[in-house]
Amino acid sequence: MKNSNANQTKKNSTELYVQLGIIAILALVIVFNLGRIYSGNNEASTGIISVSASGIIPKGMPSYGKEIGVSYDDISPNNPALTDNAIRKLSQYENIELNQEQMTRYIRIGSSISCEYCCGAKAIIFSNGERACGCAHSYAMRSVAKYLLTKHSDMTDEEILSELGKWKVLFFPGIHEQKAKVLEAKGIDPKNYINLASNLYRGIETGQLQGGQMVGGC
Repeated sequence: MKNSNANQTKKNSTELYVQLGIIAILALVIVFNLGRIYSGNNEASTGIISVSASGIIPKGMPSYGKEIGVSYDDISPNNPALTDNAIRKLSQYENIELNQEQMTRYIRIGSSISCEYCCGAKAIIFSNGERACGCAHSYAMRSVAKYLLTKHSDMTDEEILSELGKWKVLFFPGIHEQKAKVLEAKGIDPKNYINLASNLYRGIETGQLQGGQMVGGC
């Protein structure tokens, strides 16, 4: 009889320990999930969104890259010589002569993007199509626009502007990473390069930038 009672007591103790263990595990799961929820809410309230530089930096070679011998990967903060050489290649078409139709498109495209983090100009060209900024980044963007207008005239204005935006993001990666976070916090697609790099949302990041990296000299 005593052995029976002892066995029952031991069984009850074992069950109690198992139940306490299960409760402890459940408590840990609940605390973990609450922590994730709090973290997510805190990020949303402070405007910190999970946009990283790797998510907006163009990679590989553009469709016209082999023609001019340059890749997005050639613009690198870790390789100034490669970057400068790529910018020189991008800039070699800046003096291409445009016909009237091409010039109309060029003015429309060039007036839609600037190099504000370097020279502060309102756009890379004036309203008459003349260059408005003398920095290397602007030369490169104007040159790419002219090349695509003359060699790839089937591309739309938006597609060409997007290409200029990609190169601009490569020239100023840190600043555009910060801008991307602001855009996403406001419900604007930051991976659309017109949103991210054209004049469409210029200055939206004002007050949140604390300086930024520039790749390639002015």
